[in-house]
Amino acid sequence: MYTNITYGPSAHLFGHGIMQAQVAEVGDEILGSKIDEDYLDYVHPHWRQYKAPAAYQHFLLGIVYAVIFFMGTLGNLLVLVAFFTNKSLRTPSNVFVATLAIFDTIMMFKLPFFVMNSVVEGQIFGKMGCDVYALAGSYSGMGAAITNSMIAFDRYRTIAFPLDGRLGMKAAIGLSVFCWIWATPFSILPFFEIWSRFAPEGYLTTCSFDYLTEGKPTQLFTITIFVWAYIIPLLLIALFYSKIISHVREHEKMLREQAKRMNVKSLSQGDEKSAEIRIAKVAITIVFLYICGWTPYALISIIGCFGDRNLMTPTFSMMPAVACKTVACIDPWVYAINHPRFRAEIQKKVPWLCFFSTSPKSSSNSDTKSTASDASEAKSETA
Repeated sequence: MYTNITYGPSAHLFGHGIMQAQVAEVGDEILGSKIDEDYLDYVHPHWRQYKAPAAYQHFLLGIVYAVIFFMGTLGNLLVLVAFFTNKSLRTPSNVFVATLAIFDTIMMFKLPFFVMNSVVEGQIFGKMGCDVYALAGSYSGMGAAITNSMIAFDRYRTIAFPLDGRLGMKAAIGLSVFCWIWATPFSILPFFEIWSRFAPEGYLTTCSFDYLTEGKPTQLFTITIFVWAYIIPLLLIALFYSKIISHVREHEKMLREQAKRMNVKSLSQGDEKSAEIRIAKVAITIVFLYICGWTPYALISIIGCFGDRNLMTPTFSMMPAVACKTVACIDPWVYAINHPRFRAEIQKKVPWLCFFSTSPKSSSNSDTKSTASDASEAKSETA
């Protein structure tokens, strides 16, 4: 059982400006004052130095999360429905798309609980609600991270070895299962408080890993999960995409040399190769969104554990959570809109989503592509 000693405001530790303005003074309502006494043991004293957020702040965040929930759930469910109901979309590479959509959907399903927490200005289901909320965030965050690296690996194999390097369905499913296994250890350990724990943060309406409790165990856990959940997937992503870029450059150099020997101006790469490169650009966009979404959370964990905690105001600490959930909302729209076959299938399912309609030109181009090229597109654009 983790217990914290309550202490009063420490405004003298803070400088002037917005951080100073959030520190509670005599007569102010303290953050956490509406939380049950038993549950307060799990709230780190750092948060209880601050004034309780105004009702409009909870309301605005609740509205933002409600919009993210609607758009993210709709987008991810459309991608999953398209994948599971259209046999031609069930390709090995699209297995990773479906896996990413499942992780993002788990992230979306947390948001109604956040809205309810905002209404009561605390955890509506107490400690168990906090732990389940954080468990879902842990699985979805770490799972999405490693899935992005699997997508990068699949793109590399498809582009660098188009004939004999493509993953089979069994291999894709195996790697998808591996993504779930990857996210399990550092989700289960804090959930059962075997190593570290989950704890409220920010406005105390969200929960995440405990990065504030003093001591070597917390520091070791924070560093370990920082490397496991952020650094390793990021290095894998960088490795595979750098190999893709290197391969494309070598391929272009070979074409130039061949054209020179044949005394022609240029040689076409072919529709399939061009499609693969275009699809890889979409994959890089998704990865960029992942970096934008999870870097703030990684940094705030490191700051909370090793840095200047004076920066860790409740409002500042809520921003990374908004960022990662926004990315989970945007992901499906990016790859669905950019993937012609997903876009066409979604247009059939929900014709009122007019921005998924395809132009005659794009339809014509799609019709003239070979079956192999279409399968290649279904794999890669979903990255």
